Amino acid sequence: MAETRSVESKDEGGGEISVSDWSPFDTLTEDCISNIVSFTSPRDACVFAAVSKTFESAVKSDIIWEKFLPSEYLSMIPPSLASSSKMKIYFYLCNDPVLIEDGKKCVWLEETSGKRCIMLPAESLYIKWINDTHCWDWITSPGSRFERVAKVNDVCWFEIRGTINTNELSPKTRYSAYIVFKEGFTDLPIEAGVGVVGKQVSKRFFCFDVSADGQFLKRGRRKWCFEKPKEREDGWREIELGRFFNKGGLRNSDEIEMSVIATELRHWKSGFILQGIEIRPETI
Repeated sequence: MAETRSVESKDEGGGEISVSDWSPFDTLTEDCISNIVSFTSPRDACVFAAVSKTFESAVKSDIIWEKFLPSEYLSMIPPSLASSSKMKIYFYLCNDPVLIEDGKKCVWLEETSGKRCIMLPAESLYIKWINDTHCWDWITSPGSRFERVAKVNDVCWFEIRGTINTNELSPKTRYSAYIVFKEGFTDLPIEAGVGVVGKQVSKRFFCFDVSADGQFLKRGRRKWCFEKPKEREDGWREIELGRFFNKGGLRNSDEIEMSVIATELRHWKSGFILQGIEIRPETI
């Protein structure tokens, strides 16, 4: 019987898993194993590493991890990492979001799939009355990925829009868009929309108030059920605006628009702080 050893598991349940020192697949060469694993996913590669010592060694190959990296990865990393293993570079891009286009976008990779994630800062979005200092201000905020974030001073018409081309995202992937913010407006329904520019957009309602009970009485007996924001590990909050599927390919390039609007009830609003809109692969 093959000997086994224990390695630390990264599963949500924690604990340990047994890894065999030998496997029938060890008759394959490491290069052969690496080529096979390169057609899977980063998550699968980490699972294969638990098969045996031979697989564990093969999974560290640059052949595998270069397949999971975006073609422009060298422009996204510091020079000190250029000669590092592709595996190290991959996890760097998963854990250290990179500012691109002079800070107009922030990009990183989703760890289990290698799919691209992008965040559009407030400065890259269309914000109604943003140039009126009575309505909005640009400030700095701890924990933000960008130099400046936008803060509402006093607005009646609240409107934010952003666009992204699907060529900037991973093909054949279902994405979700989130607004990332601090503070918010109390008991006020916000209309969100996500869809292809020029086509019908799916809409939903949500509330920035984390203490709300999930319903808002608009007029008379009319009510909406809406989602509440979630707390993020970085100290900000987020709420999903909508979802879309990116077919990918040059012939399937679309411009996706994301909108956040509150104009029907002309309440004056203040205190809201916007970091940006984040687009990342939908979680299952």
